[in-house]
Amino acid sequence: MNKIGLVTVLYKCDEVLPDFFKSVYAQDFTKYVLYVVDNSANEATNTMLASCLEKYPIAAYQYINSGANIGVAAGNNIGIKAALGDGCTHVLLLNNDIEFEQQHVFSTLISVCERSNHALAVPLIYYYNTHKIWMAGGYMDKWRALGVHSGYNKDDAPTYKKGKRITYAPTCFMLISKKVFEQIGVMDEKYFAYYDDTDFVYRATQAGFTMYYEPSVSLLHKVSSSTGGDSGFYVYYASRNKIYFIRKNLKHIYKVASILYFFLSRIIFWLKYDSANRKKLIQGTKDGFRLSL
Repeated sequence: MNKIGLVTVLYKCDEVLPDFFKSVYAQDFTKYVLYVVDNSANEATNTMLASCLEKYPIAAYQYINSGANIGVAAGNNIGIKAALGDGCTHVLLLNNDIEFEQQHVFSTLISVCERSNHALAVPLIYYYNTHKIWMAGGYMDKWRALGVHSGYNKDDAPTYKKGKRITYAPTCFMLISKKVFEQIGVMDEKYFAYYDDTDFVYRATQAGFTMYYEPSVSLLHKVSSSTGGDSGFYVYYASRNKIYFIRKNLKHIYKVASILYFFLSRIIFWLKYDSANRKKLIQGTKDGFRLSL
């Protein structure tokens, strides 16, 4: 019988937890364990979690204090290993800044994987506030070393309601068969944040596993901007990790083209950045070439 390990990583996100627990608790598929890996453990979060569990009493639940902000990839790996150790047949990596209005999210994605023997499955994801599309599947562009979201920032339309095999999706909500981890391993913790999911999905598809986009399942994503855009954190890790991804995964003409694209695109970023972010861009680029493979 299928059993899902739900893995979510916390980092200063108390305000989104009530809606997250409410969504999980409402699911018609109940053969799951929720693994909450906390990268920012504190008394306020513990109080919030206790309140959520009292209101939404999820029976199979494990709280894991990672001890520090060890990054998204490392946090996910703690949960993944716990789920596989507990005999889960699938792992569902999911952000906690999401909300879903359907009760058949888990059961539908499991059915998709079982029916067509897909190893990975993702839903249609909307922005929480605008209901515009955040992701309707995607594809890997090796020329630019970029995972592209189909439908990004567009209004919903019939073209996004067709299920299909895809070659890229972020892991903010992804069902993954245990056989993927058994063959390719877990997430690469060197990324810390950004590109860790791109790397994992790329390795999975290169190993021959198929991923399916199922638009009959949808959810709302409260996309965070706290570390995105022009923050120094984002500028550094997006630059470093893109170079690392290229060096690690791409070969021949794709490697040359994507590195060239990286430097050309960074000229544009350089012009709009302030002096602090220009330093972050330079340092991230240097460190991307220095990271051991």
